[in-house]
Amino acid sequence: MTPRFSLTAAGLIAALALAGCTSSSENGSSSQIFTSEYGSVTDAGYSIPAVPISKIDKKFHRQIVSYSTKEKPGTIIVDTPNRYLYLVLPGRKAVRYGIGVGKAGFAWEGEAYIAWKQEWPTWTPPKEMISRKPELAKYGKDGMKPGLSNPLGARALYLFNQKGQDTLFRLHGTPEWNSIGTAASSGCIRLMNQDIIDLYERVRPGKSARVIVKQ
Repeated sequence: MTPRFSLTAAGLIAALALAGCTSSSENGSSSQIFTSEYGSVTDAGYSIPAVPISKIDKKFHRQIVSYSTKEKPGTIIVDTPNRYLYLVLPGRKAVRYGIGVGKAGFAWEGEAYIAWKQEWPTWTPPKEMISRKPELAKYGKDGMKPGLSNPLGARALYLFNQKGQDTLFRLHGTPEWNSIGTAASSGCIRLMNQDIIDLYERVRPGKSARVIVKQ
């Protein structure tokens, strides 16, 4: 897939504007809000239900916002306290997604890169979770098969440190749309399935795909 960052800043934003967004304003900073992008989706044979997006605070809807940073376009910045994930664009812009933060998300901060990404991933609960919830032991070896109820949702991005070691930190989808904007009981950084699909298409794995997690 041709990376979207090959477009100019103006071209990228114009192209995204055709995707059914509306213009709005937050804190004096204009943004394009993709509220209409949360309908039902058929993906790889799975029928992802529509999100009742009107029940989620509008600030957590996917949108393009003004965003000043020294980081290069393509960098992902996770703002854990405010429950936002930013994908830096050219021209002092970013795509902002609402996120839910689990205990694992609070436990880690720093820099990593996207080593690989997976559509409809298998989920293997960590040993600590199995200790708390023995009923999950059946997934400890081969994991839970992909599906609509899988905790990793429709996509997962796997973060490794600069030494090539798995941080065990994930950016992933979730079927639990009502957890967006909250501190969930478990997991890493979760996005609505419609949003993780969008983010997945915008990034390519490799050490240049930097992720900065801020607490």
